[in-house]
Amino acid sequence: MATWQCVKQCGACCHLDPIDRPDLDHYLTPAELEQYLSLVGKDGWCIHFNAETRQCNIYFDRPRFCRVETEVFKDLYDIEPEELNDFAIDCCRQQIEGVYGDRSLELLRFDRAVGI
Repeated sequence: MATWQCVKQCGACCHLDPIDRPDLDHYLTPAELEQYLSLVGKDGWCIHFNAETRQCNIYFDRPRFCRVETEVFKDLYDIEPEELNDFAIDCCRQQIEGVYGDRSLELLRFDRAVGI
């Protein structure tokens, strides 16, 4: 069984371009949406993403919507705890494919890490 985990130095989730996420206002509060949009750089990447190290510069203080946690996913997406693992894997795969491609090293690393 595949088990979700974050793969270090991927960063696909830090590509925040709102064009790729037209439904942000459906699950973020107005304050969260404003915060989200304030994090998007001109290139579509989070302003706190360090492209050189491929890590978040504010990881421990990152916003709620950047966290893969049971309570967050229940509140934002109405995902039940028992559905979180599969949902998170699908979301990450989709995001990684969109950012890096379906034959990327990042996707191969993710699949290997989660057990696909």
